Amino acid sequence: MVVNPNTTASMTAAVVAGARAVAGPGTEVVGATPSRGVASVESHVDELWGAVGVLEAVLNGERTGVDGYVIACFGDTGLLGAREAATGPVVGMTEAALYTAAMIAHRFSIITMPLRTMEQAERVVRAVGLGHRCTVRAVDEPVAGVHRGSTHLLELFTSEGRETMQRDAAEAVILGCAGLNDLVDPLQEALGVPVVDGVLAAVTMVEGLLAQGLSTSRTSTFAPPERLGPT
Repeated sequence: MVVNPNTTASMTAAVVAGARAVAGPGTEVVGATPSRGVASVESHVDELWGAVGVLEAVLNGERTGVDGYVIACFGDTGLLGAREAATGPVVGMTEAALYTAAMIAHRFSIITMPLRTMEQAERVVRAVGLGHRCTVRAVDEPVAGVHRGSTHLLELFTSEGRETMQRDAAEAVILGCAGLNDLVDPLQEALGVPVVDGVLAAVTMVEGLLAQGLSTSRTSTFAPPERLGPT
């Protein structure tokens, strides 16, 4: 299940289409869109609403037999709670993108959007310990602007990509939003370096974990909670 923490169904559909393109032939990819919350996640308050939507989607997925989950929001909204609630593996698109970039480049940069969401990306960079190799940059465009595609942002991302290659020695670029999948190929062609989409990376990681029979450790940190909802 690819979980979109915002309520915009068109973004869920676009992200799921990209996920299906890279999933193996034996993998069924389904999407989840919250029935309540916010239309885009662009602030800390938005993240809180989005996390509730993620938890509800995971609880529904557990009832319907979902094997693993991808959190399709940069900043990995609701990831830790989802790991407690899910039986199978849960992978956030940000951590997946960072681990992927670390395997193919010595230095790399996230280009996220809008400017105020840089902290969400930086939080995950700190959590995975890659701050010495990763720079976070942003274009100040709203997430709502990519609900129906992102190719209109190619020039902005190309400019920022060239800047980070020159100033930060970036050897790969991570797209810092779930709605940017259609930028991967044209931006890679324009910059001449690998461009990583976190949702695609996360889908293949969930498949890999399931193939190995691996899921979240229940020993301590992610042990099932006593309560899965308000009392």
